[in-house]
Amino acid sequence: MDLAWMAWTWPTAIFFVTIFTLIAAMGVWEWFRPGGAPRVGILRFETTRGDRLFVSLLGSAFICLAWLGLVGPSLWWALAVCLAYAVCVFRWV
Repeated sequence: MDLAWMAWTWPTAIFFVTIFTLIAAMGVWEWFRPGGAPRVGILRFETTRGDRLFVSLLGSAFICLAWLGLVGPSLWWALAVCLAYAVCVFRWV
C-alpha cells in the first residue's frame, strides 16, 4: 500500500506512536487503579487523569505551534517546555 500521499515521516510516526502509547498507558493505569480520584485543581473544576492528559496534549499542541511561529522549526526546546507543562498539569490541575 502506497502511503506517500500522507507524508509519513519518522517524526510523524513517532508522534502518533507516542500519542497511542500515552493513551494505552492511561488505559492500563485505569485498569489497575480505577476511578482516577477526580480532584479540583487551580482551574476550579473537577478533573480526572484522562481530562488532565487531554489538557496537557492540547496545551502542548499550542505550545509547539507558538514555538514554530515565534522561534523556528527546531522543536527540541519546545518539547522540554511541553514536558514541563504536562508535569504541571498533572500536578496542579
